[in-house]
Amino acid sequence: MADQSMEELKQKIIEFLKKSGQTKNRDVAAALGVEKRLVDNAIGELSREGVIEYLYLNGSFIKLKDA
Repeated sequence: MADQSMEELKQKIIEFLKKSGQTKNRDVAAALGVEKRLVDNAIGELSREGVIEYLYLNGSFIKLKDA
């Protein structure tokens, strides 16, 4: 995936999380119509950048980090 496309995907994920709160990677992939492995990569980058965080509540969830 080109850098520009990855940046666009990351922005779409952020917008989705603003609306949905906490969710699972697979739900993000389904909602955006993108392969889960691409969403996983983008979410990994967002996590390393400190934009999102993982929650472990009877499963793995993601959410935007509190400002």
